[in-house]
Parts: sequence; C-alpha cells; structure tokens
Amino acid sequence: MEKLKKRSWAEPFKIKVVEPLKMTSPEFRERALKEAGYNTFLLRSEDVYIDLLTDSGTNAMSDYQWAGMMMGDEAYAGSKNFYNLEENVRKYYGYKHLVPTHQGRGAEHLISRILIKPGDQIPGNMYFTTTRLHQELAGGTFVDVIIDEAHDPDNLHPFKGNIDLQKLETLIRHVGEKKIPYLSAAATVNMAGGQPVSMENLREVRISPLSCGKCAPTATDAR
Repeated sequence: MEKLKKRSWAEPFKIKVVEPLKMTSPEFRERALKEAGYNTFLLRSEDVYIDLLTDSGTNAMSDYQWAGMMMGDEAYAGSKNFYNLEENVRKYYGYKHLVPTHQGRGAEHLISRILIKPGDQIPGNMYFTTTRLHQELAGGTFVDVIIDEAHDPDNLHPFKGNIDLQKLETLIRHVGEKKIPYLSAAATVNMAGGQPVSMENLREVRISPLSCGKCAPTATDAR
C-alpha cells in the first residue's frame, strides 16, 4: 500500500488540443509497410496510428509554449526573443557567441563544415543518420567506438551507449590526433534503441591521456 500512495493515477497536466487519428487494421498496416518497402521513412504519416519513429517535436505543447508563440517577436532583425535566447545560452553554457539554427540538423551541418577536413576520422558511440551524413559530406569518415554490448540486444548492460576507451585509443594511435577533429557522443543512442551513456564513462573519455589533444572537444547530442 505504501507504493500505491506515492503513485500518480492521472497525468499531472491537461490536454488543451487534440488531433484525430485514423484507425487502421492489422491488414491495412501490413499492406502499407509492404508498399513502403518496409522503410518507415516512406510511410505516410496519416497511415500511422502510433508513431514511434521520432520524439522530435511530436508531443503536445504546454499552455506556456503556446502563449510564448503568440508573444514571439517576429522582427526580421534585432528580435527580443533572440536576445533572451542569447542571454540564457551565455548564462548556462558560457558561450560568448550564438548562431541559432532551425533544428539539430542545421547545427550538424555547420559544425561539420567548420571542424571536419577531408580524410578526417570522427569517432562516435554508434551514429545518428543525419549526423553521419553531414560528417561524410564534409569529407570525414565515421568510426564506431561504442562498447560491444550495444550490438547485443539480449545483453542487459545498463549503459549500452558507453564509449569503449580501448577502441577510441586504438583509433587515435592509428590515425593520429590531428585527423580526429572531435568525438561525437550521443547521450541516448538512437541506433541502439535509445540506450544511455553513463556520466562516469563521459568523464573517463574526457580525462583519457590520449584524448586530451586536438580531439578533446566533445560534441554531445541529447535528442
């Protein structure tokens, strides 16, 4: 009974806007999947009843978020919303300069063009599709340095997103630190089913003797 007292039986929020969904049958969904070549990116959104493809911008917004949109400064330049964003980025992240992008994909494109040179190697704990694409378009090559447990769906390791320090150090010794512009570390590894990385592992990567040269900056993705 003690556990039941601590449990919430209803969500602590109200849904202010609802969107109707098209109910489908197993036969319809099976046919749609076959026609799409079993590629979820080729499915029509209206034919998907429960969309588990992404968590990017698909959730209901709060009343504060809707209100914020209505009060947004749409000025072409000098928008007060930009200065508010800039102030908070400086406050919480310490960066002096800020270049807003429409989403993470745009930011990936910029950082790849700025940091990657043709022939560079970019280690990461598995890859995210667009992240790897931008790295390759910039002339780089992605190298997977995630722990082996991440490739075993039956393994119960609690942090399958962890970086294998031996794999990372082997890569650095093989190509040299000048060929590694940065380490791409995903906080939740989508390709492994959203597996997490431990803070201990990130600290170990940061203080690793071989990763304190030019490859020290770490691009952390928290989609």
